[in-house]
This record gives sequence, C-alpha cells and structure tokens, in this order.
Amino acid sequence: MLSNTKRTEIKKSQKKAVFDTAKLYQIIDESLNAHIAINQDNQPFVIPMLVWRVDNNIYVHGAKNSRLMRALKQGQSCCLTFTLFDGWVLARSAFHHSAHYRSAMVFGQFETIESNAQKNQLLNQLLNQLLNHFIEQIAPGRSELVRQGDEKELTATELLAMPLTEASVKISNNGVGDEAKDKDVPVWAGVLPYRTVVGPLIDDVEHDTSIPQPDYSSVYGERWYIPK
Repeated sequence: MLSNTKRTEIKKSQKKAVFDTAKLYQIIDESLNAHIAINQDNQPFVIPMLVWRVDNNIYVHGAKNSRLMRALKQGQSCCLTFTLFDGWVLARSAFHHSAHYRSAMVFGQFETIESNAQKNQLLNQLLNQLLNHFIEQIAPGRSELVRQGDEKELTATELLAMPLTEASVKISNNGVGDEAKDKDVPVWAGVLPYRTVVGPLIDDVEHDTSIPQPDYSSVYGERWYIPK
C-alpha cells in the first residue's frame, strides 16, 4: 500500500488516486520510460530516460559524463513521472472532453552501484523467471545470446538505484461525464481508445537471413502485433 505524504498527496481529482503498489509497478513496467526532473544552477531540467524496475527498486543507467548522471550520483533529490495514455473520452459538450490515462510520480534519491559484476547482472542477466532485468524485460531469452558487457563498457557506465518509498498513482478510466442538459445533443459520445502495439520486428539491413526472427510476445501480451 502506497503511503500518502505531503509530496504525494493528490489534491485535484482525488477520486482518481490509487494506493495499490501493484498498480505502481504495472505503470513503471509497461512504460519503461520516465521523465526525470532535477534542479541545477537554479534551472530546472526534465530529461527522459529508460528506467526499469526490480522488486521495489528502480534503476537508470547512462554515461558517467552525463549531466543527469552526475547530478543524481551526488544524491540530489529528484522527481520521476511515468505516463501511459489510454484514450480520449469524447463527450457531447466540448468542455467535458477528457482522457483515459495511468500516471505515477516518484520522489527520492538515487544511489550508485559501483561493482561491475552487479552492473552486468542488473543490465543484462536474467536472475530467475520472476525478475525481468533490462534486456530480459524487453526481449526474453536475449541476454543468453548477445555479447555481455565488457569491463571497459561497464566501467564507463553509471548505474544508479532508487527505492520506491515515496510515490503517487493516478488513474483516469471513467466514461463520459456529460451534464444532464447536454444528454440530448445529437453527437456520438464515448471512448476513443489508444493502444500501444509492439512489433512486427524489422530486420537489421545486415541481418543474417539464416537466423530466424525471435518471438518476444510473452512479455507484451495483448500489445504484441498480430498480423491480420
């Protein structure tokens, strides 16, 4: 259960607040992309980054000379936002048009993972069937086939971890909210869903055609592309 702190309290549309930790995990795992906000030299910066989750921790990685990595490594407090857009709600009045979405906001500080062995483990390897780490989270079975990161590559990469101790989740999935006076307006009303479709795979131009395309559908469920 997510705790309600001063920073995570949802003041607008409180009925959309969700305190189920599992919902937070689902949003992070499906999004895989966060916008990370920091403050540097009295100037705010918001930078999109790939993010993945293992248990109750989230991880980011990047070049050691990156402005974001340097700021986060110093223990600067930051805010991460995740958003999944699920569709438009088309009402009978222009004012009541809205959207379906799932969003999460996470606060905290990152810590540096120094060990190259641990970096390699978290960046590439599947520890067991319950944990999808980076490559395995997007392409199951691939970490056993590709070249693993060497010492030079791992040393040049900053890997940071942050526990999910302070977060809020907001989900909008209600139908049309027209006022009674607009119910007779002769226009279609309802939901226009948006869906993310994953695939089909596109071969590299130098791909060896004797190597068959892999099947990564198991981690994408109904989002996986199925040709008609």
